[in-house]
Parts: sequence; structure tokens; C-alpha cells
Amino acid sequence: MSKNYSLQTVDKENIDVTVYGEKNLPNGKIIVFVHGFKGFKDWGFGPYLGEFFSNKGFFVLTFNFSLNGVPAGSQNFEEPEKFAQNSISREVKELIFVIDSLKSGKFGTLPGSYRIGLLGHSRGGGVSILAGSGCEHVSAVATWSAVSTFDRYSERQKLQWHENGYFEVQNARTGQIMRMNIEYLKDIEENGSDALNVLKAVEKMGKPLLLVHGEQDLAVPVKEADLLYEKSNKRSSELLILPATGHTFDIKHPFESSNKKFDKILEKTLKFFEKNIG
Repeated sequence: MSKNYSLQTVDKENIDVTVYGEKNLPNGKIIVFVHGFKGFKDWGFGPYLGEFFSNKGFFVLTFNFSLNGVPAGSQNFEEPEKFAQNSISREVKELIFVIDSLKSGKFGTLPGSYRIGLLGHSRGGGVSILAGSGCEHVSAVATWSAVSTFDRYSERQKLQWHENGYFEVQNARTGQIMRMNIEYLKDIEENGSDALNVLKAVEKMGKPLLLVHGEQDLAVPVKEADLLYEKSNKRSSELLILPATGHTFDIKHPFESSNKKFDKILEKTLKFFEKNIG
């Protein structure tokens, strides 16, 4: 069973939230799922993982970043102007805001002792590492297909981006051409070596970390998982590379069913969270 909420940012934008397993909140075992680029909380495996982990005794919170372009109650990119205004720094701040709202009792009263685990996919994995490394209330971080850097553009692309004031990407699923304003690039250029440096964050995190990646990932090459693992504390980090699968582990949107590979990922992630926040 799930329940929907809405949070409002300081600049009056809405963060659409769905929680699963309200009855589990007194257990103090909490998982926050963080979607990736061109993603949203209800994409493909989002609701399925919410039900899966809540059935295992966890309170699960999924949410849409306020400027991800998908309005409340929708599964379509209907707000391209908001998508264009988004930035990585904003997403990190919004994730911390969601965690703070959780702590303040927005979604129910927390027990005296609780532990929060972050689960991020793709760009959301990088955002989870950044937020998790500096947030004392986060006990563990798991990532699926995580990026090791947010600077994913060639010098030629960045030059055109500066000249035009925007960069265009295509949504492969819908065919939509989606703009990203120059502020996104400036954020990366100004903060990429420090505040938005994922590898540095992994190096200093000092918390249990699970890295899951598909060997045939074309969107985020598997070498990025190797880089993250190389920088991590090997005493508390785990790396799982799955052969013959890609960025979303053969899950599509709309969701049809799970598969053996995704089942394996869910079980691995479950064991990780049971060990570190259970």
C-alpha cells in the first residue's frame, strides 16, 4: 500500500512523494529511492521496488525532483521549462530537504532510533553519494548504474552550450527533445572539482556502499563503477557487475514484470540494507 504527499521548496516548487509500507515506520528501517536523469519515481521499476522493500519490513520513500519535468500524478514530461532549469546542486539540496522532512515527522512519527539508506539509480546514484557522504543521518548508500562524474559532455558540446545558452537531449522513450539551460553546465564547471565531485565524496564517505552495474551499460559505462569502487573503502563497500544486461537491467517503462537479473539485484540490495540499516 502506498500514500502520496507533496513538499514545497523554498522557491515554491513541488516535490511529489510516494511512500510505501507506512506500518513499517516504527521499525526505523528507511530506504529513500533517488531517480536518475530523465527519470521519475514511477518510472518502470520505481513502484515495484517500493512494494518489494516495504514487503520486507522497510519504510520506502520515493520522490520526484521538483524540476524533473514530470508533474504530480503524471508519468509524462509535461513541464519542459522546469526540466531546462534543473541542476545537480539543486538535486543534492532537494534530497537533503526530503531527508530533513522525513526526520521532522512529515511522513509519520519516527522511532527514537532509526537508520536511513539511500538507493540511487544512474545520476541519482551520484546525487545519493554526494548527499549521503555529508549527511549524518544516512547510514548506507546503494547505487544502481551510478555515474562517477556529472561532466559527461565533450568540449565541442560545451562550447555550443555556451554559445546557444542551452543544450538539447532526446528522450529515447518518448522522442521528446528536452533542453538544459546554461546554468546546468555552469554548475558543473564551477563545482565539479569539489562540491559535485562524486569520486571525492566516495573517498571520504566512510559508510557502507553497494555499487551495482550492468556489464553492457551503454548510458553509463561499467568502468565508472570500477572507478567508484577503486576510490571507496574496501572494508565497507561491495561491487556487483551483472553480465549481459544494461542500464536499467532489462526493465522498461511501462513496467511489465521483473526478470531473473533484476530479481538478483533486488535480493543483493535487500541483503545490503538488512545488514547496514536493518
